[in-house]
Amino acid sequence: MEILNNFSTISLALFLFISSALFSLTSGEIHRHQFVIRATPVKRLCKTHNSITVNGMFPGPTLELRNGDSLQVHVVNKARYNVTIHWHGVRQMRSGWADGPEFVTQCPIRPGGSYTYRFTIQGQEGTLWWHAHSSWLRATVYGALLIRPTLGQSYPFPKPNREAPILLGEWWDANPIDVVREATRTGAAPNVSDAYTINAQPGDLYNCSTKGTTIVTVHSGQTYLLRVINAALNQPLFFAVANHKLTVVGADASYTKPFTTSVLMLGPGQTTDVLIKADQPPARYYIAARAYQSAQNAAFDNTTTTAILEYKSAKKGNALKPIMPSLPAYNDTNTVTAFTRSFRSPRKVEVPTDIDESLFFTVGLGLNNCPLNFNKSRCQGPNGTRFSASMNNVSFVLPRNLSLLQAHQQGIPGVFTTDFPGSPPVKFDYTGNVSRSLYQPIRGTKLYKLKFGSKVQVVIQDTSIVGSENHPIHLHGYDFYIIAEGFGNFDPEKDTSKFNLVDPPLRNTVSVPVNGWAVIRFVADNPGVWLMHCHLDVHINWGLAMAFVVENGVGELQSLPPPPPDLPVC
Repeated sequence: MEILNNFSTISLALFLFISSALFSLTSGEIHRHQFVIRATPVKRLCKTHNSITVNGMFPGPTLELRNGDSLQVHVVNKARYNVTIHWHGVRQMRSGWADGPEFVTQCPIRPGGSYTYRFTIQGQEGTLWWHAHSSWLRATVYGALLIRPTLGQSYPFPKPNREAPILLGEWWDANPIDVVREATRTGAAPNVSDAYTINAQPGDLYNCSTKGTTIVTVHSGQTYLLRVINAALNQPLFFAVANHKLTVVGADASYTKPFTTSVLMLGPGQTTDVLIKADQPPARYYIAARAYQSAQNAAFDNTTTTAILEYKSAKKGNALKPIMPSLPAYNDTNTVTAFTRSFRSPRKVEVPTDIDESLFFTVGLGLNNCPLNFNKSRCQGPNGTRFSASMNNVSFVLPRNLSLLQAHQQGIPGVFTTDFPGSPPVKFDYTGNVSRSLYQPIRGTKLYKLKFGSKVQVVIQDTSIVGSENHPIHLHGYDFYIIAEGFGNFDPEKDTSKFNLVDPPLRNTVSVPVNGWAVIRFVADNPGVWLMHCHLDVHINWGLAMAFVVENGVGELQSLPPPPPDLPVC
């Protein structure tokens, strides 16, 4: 045992030496942080809950760095739940062990355990974020990740006077883990949230919330960069600032061709950088967000969260009631469509052509019939079923004894298969009246293998099985170009004419239109196992996910390095 301990110590020292050497090769700075995950009393909506937080903060710490910098974040789990941290949108080039999704790239950090995430930001600037990727812990475990240009470089737009992260979230007047566990037990849809939040505060339209309302102070004539993040678990959100225009200049840590709008729509996981000029009469103006609800006949939180944009020279006192912005109707898909189609890259880009892998993924909900001997209390979905979700009729099942990346890297059989279908097993009218025979997906841990360097196109098609919905689909480890989107069933003969191969936006999360489709392209240049899933957490719990296995290329720089010695064990 002593020999093993000495060997582990030597291995860890060697790994740290190699890691330090690799980090030193970068031109950037190394930022070191410690995240202590623990329960903290948090009072919202008149009640106090022991919420899981990072360093006692809600939201968690904002991390600021530059393109080319490296992060080393030592996570110590003092909570009673397993936890991992995902660095949402970070490319993680050859650092897949730091990506974070539970049982995909690592086993969870058990209570009392720890793990250090090490990675470098390469070629990304703008706003990303980090969050827990275990169960529903990200309801309270999340924070902003702000990436500024390399030292000596500047923004491709006029430098703002100040910057402010705006994190949109959801709050349950309950333990979110209990909420999702009860839904898992019964097979029914979970309870919707009780409030939305801006920087973890519901705002003064809710009970007992006036005192903590977030206030953003501005000076007349100055320009501000608002870094807006949708950290909500299950809800796309509209966002607006009363009487102020928003100039979009970036999204998902990529710059965009600037355009001006009065309202944003962000799916969970998406970020949008906007410039706002304090050019209105000095007063107090509401910053507000509320649901975009694309699913019909589905329960949702129909409340509105607010913060206050307050001019420094405005008259003080509660008598000065803030002005409320006009927000779209909950089901205003036309506004959403106009907004998402406004995104363009700032210049001509090299979109992958000569596609090697042309894939077609259907996404949507499903219902699993319950066996005759099943307890009825566990079948409380529609007509005595259990809710499920799938991609290409496969409801994704995570392993429990080993992560997918470990099984891939170590060649361990029996953990997953690589027969995820590249197209739907059955073709049907995806957005029409779907036969109930297609409602029940199969369960499996099926991955799709990609050769290093292959050029990939994925058509993501929403379906009306059970109900159609706008799905925010997030791909780990990659950015991708969104070259087209539309409504109805994707038609390769007609819809290819809509492809933008000149200046499409570069994103990491695409909002697939309700009853519609989106087409994305990327080059598989990052070896490892990369999860692709709906960022509505209730949907990933039901199985709306898959994963790509990207093989090593040639040589060390195109290969996944071995796992770090402190990688958590299952």
